[in-house]
Amino acid sequence: MQKPLDGIDWHILAELQKDGAATAAEVADKVGLSQSPCWRRIQRLEEDGVIKRRVALLDRKALGLNVLIFSHVKLEAHSGDTLDDFREAIRRIPEVQECFVLMGQVDFLLRIVTRDIEAYEKLFFERLSKLPGVREINSMIAVSAVKETTELPLPGSP
Repeated sequence: MQKPLDGIDWHILAELQKDGAATAAEVADKVGLSQSPCWRRIQRLEEDGVIKRRVALLDRKALGLNVLIFSHVKLEAHSGDTLDDFREAIRRIPEVQECFVLMGQVDFLLRIVTRDIEAYEKLFFERLSKLPGVREINSMIAVSAVKETTELPLPGSP
C-alpha cells in the first residue's frame, strides 16, 4: 500500500522532474533534508511506482528527427482481436513515440517523429497503412512547438 505523499515528497518529485540525474545529496540540499532520509524517500517513491523511471530527454532535432506528426487512426472494427493486434503492431514501430486510445470520432492518437516528410511518407505507406484493422489515418504535421514539457503539474507548482 502506497504511503500518502507529504510536502517533502512533492518537493522531491518537483526537483527530480527538473533534473532526473540529480543525486540524492543534490535533491536533499534543495528540499532541506540530509542525504540519507532523502535517498530513502526517493527509494520509496520508486518502489511505490510514483517514480516510474529516470531517463535522459534527448533533443529530437539535434538527432535529425525534424518532423513531428500527430495522426488520428480509425479502425474498421472494435473487436478484441483487432484492438489487440493493432496495439501490438503499433508498439513495434519506433517512430511512434506515443499512442493513446481515444473516445469519440477517432480511435487512436499517435505522436510520430521522423527525420523528414519523405521518411514519414515511407512509414505511412509501408507500415502505418498496413496496420491490422486500420480504416483511416489522418495526419497533421506540427509546424512549431508552443510548449513542450515532461513536468507534471504538482501541488505547489506555479
